[in-house]
Amino acid sequence: MKLCGLTGGVGMGKSTAAGFLLSRGARVVDTDLIAREIARPGQPALAEIQATFGVHSLTATGELDREHLARLVFADTSARQKLEAILHPRIRERWLEQVEVWRREQAPLGFVVIPLLFETQAEKYFEKMVCVACSADSQRERLSERGWSPEQIRQRIAAQLPVEQKMARSQFVVWTEGTLEVHRQQWECILARL
Repeated sequence: MKLCGLTGGVGMGKSTAAGFLLSRGARVVDTDLIAREIARPGQPALAEIQATFGVHSLTATGELDREHLARLVFADTSARQKLEAILHPRIRERWLEQVEVWRREQAPLGFVVIPLLFETQAEKYFEKMVCVACSADSQRERLSERGWSPEQIRQRIAAQLPVEQKMARSQFVVWTEGTLEVHRQQWECILARL
């Protein structure tokens, strides 16, 4: 099986790319979805988050208060590092388990979507890496459409490697400025080479 990492800046089109890859028959696992799963009520990660960040990290119903935690960790590098120390090893364990399932099933091609692929030194697991990217203006516009404030956008972007570095370290780049058809054509070229 050929295993590829898919990364890119926040709001640059990773989810759209994952959807296209799934439609083309590739196996895809998204680490953002794993992060949500492992922080559900009853999961050890959620208990550790509460122990680290206090009762205010949970909602009244006992679920992770994502907005509260995001405000905290994106404003404080030390807090973000503590959260990442709780989540990242568990996330990696889960996606590596999924990759092993694909290998047993003899799947020809798999992608792991990892926003912080290079930041977490995950590149050693992949034969190739693909970065989805767009201009800074488009990125800010997309994140504004999510309802994020300019400060939230600045903090999220600052928490990742600059996309230029991600592009330079990837074997393939998909530029997501154009229409979905343009994205699809870029992916078709990449898939043909893989």
